[in-house]
Amino acid sequence: MSEVNTLKEIQDFVRYIVSAVASASLYSADHRQVQRLGGEAFAYLQTALAAEEEIVFLLIEDELVCNKIPLDGSLYLSKFIKMFHEKGIEHLRFLSQVEFEELRSLIVSLSSQAGNEPGVRSSAHIHLGKLDILTDSAEAGKVVEESKKPSLSFEEISRFEKEIFADLYECAKKKKSFSLAGINEIVSASIHAFKELSGPFQLLEKLLALDEYTFTHSTNVCILNLAQAKSIGIEGRLLHDVGVAALLHDIGKLSVPEEILSKPGALSPEEREVINQHPVRGAHYLLEMSGVPKLAVVGAFEHHMKFDGTGYPTVSIGWSQNLCSQITAVSDYFDALRTKRSYRGALEYPTVAAMMVEASGTYLHPLLTRNFLYMLGRNTVN
Repeated sequence: MSEVNTLKEIQDFVRYIVSAVASASLYSADHRQVQRLGGEAFAYLQTALAAEEEIVFLLIEDELVCNKIPLDGSLYLSKFIKMFHEKGIEHLRFLSQVEFEELRSLIVSLSSQAGNEPGVRSSAHIHLGKLDILTDSAEAGKVVEESKKPSLSFEEISRFEKEIFADLYECAKKKKSFSLAGINEIVSASIHAFKELSGPFQLLEKLLALDEYTFTHSTNVCILNLAQAKSIGIEGRLLHDVGVAALLHDIGKLSVPEEILSKPGALSPEEREVINQHPVRGAHYLLEMSGVPKLAVVGAFEHHMKFDGTGYPTVSIGWSQNLCSQITAVSDYFDALRTKRSYRGALEYPTVAAMMVEASGTYLHPLLTRNFLYMLGRNTVN
C-alpha cells in the first residue's frame, strides 16, 4: 500500500474513533452506535497496520504526527488532538496484533464515561505516553499502579529509543525544539521495570555482559542513574528527572564533528578543546527548550566535572557540584569503559571496577562509587 493510501486509512481511522468516543460520551459503551463506529475505526486501523508494523501518533504542541508524517488539519483531527491534551497523552502507539476489545476500551477511556480521572491505560498492543503519571501526587501514583502495564515494556525500549534519539538528534543538530514525550516514556518504562522485578537491579545484569549492549550509551547511563538514585532513597518526580538528565547529558556532543568523535588515535589539543566545549553547548541548548527539567540542564553542564574540582568546564573556586551530576559521572564513567570505542575495545568488569576504585575521591564521589559497586552485587570493595 502506498504512503498516500495509508495516510487516508489513518485519517478515516481518526474520523471514526472520534465519532465513537463522542457516541460513547452520549450513550453507554455497549450502545449499537458505539459498536458500529468502533468497528469501522478498527477496520481502518487494521488496514493501515497491514502496510505498517505499527501506527504511532506523536503530539508536538498542537500538531499531530503519525509515523513521522504531520496530519493536515480537520474538524475530527482537532477533536482528536483535544482528547490527547485532556488526557495528558503525547504518544499513542498501535501494534499490529491489536484486538477490537483493546480499541473499545480505549474509546471508553477517552470518553466522558471515564469520569474525572485523566489517566488512560495502556494495553498489550496499545501503548500510551502519559504526562500526568510523572507527578508526585497520590492520585497520579494510583493511576500508575492500577495500569495494566507501562506505556512501554522494558524489552521494547531498545527499538523505540532508536526512533526517539534519531528525532531528538535531528532537532538538536538543527537547533530546533523537540518534544520530551519519548524521553519521558523511556524513563517511565525503566522506573516501572525496576518496580516489577523481584531484585531491583536485575536489569543491570545486561550491562555487565561484554559486547552485548542492547541500548545506547545515554540509555545505559539512564538505567544506571535510576538504580543509583533508588538505592539512596530518591523517588517520585526527582527520580524521573534524574533519568531524564541522564538521557540528555551528552546532547552537546551533537555540536562535535563526527570525525573528532570517531577518531581512532589521540586527539590534538585543538580537537580536545572542541570536545571539552560540549557540556556548555549542551546546557545552552537544553536551557532554551521548554519543559526540560532544570536538573537536565545542570547535568549536561556538570557531568565532566570531577569530585576534586577539576575536569571541565572550568568553574569558580567553591563550586558545589549537584548530586545528580555526581551520580551521572559515576554511571558515565562505568559505561564509557564498558563500551567498545574507536580507539580501544570494551574493558572487562574487574578492570573497570579497579579503575573506579582508583578514581574514587578524585574523579568520582567516593561514597557514590562504593555504593555503585556494591549495588551491582560485586565484592570488589572491601
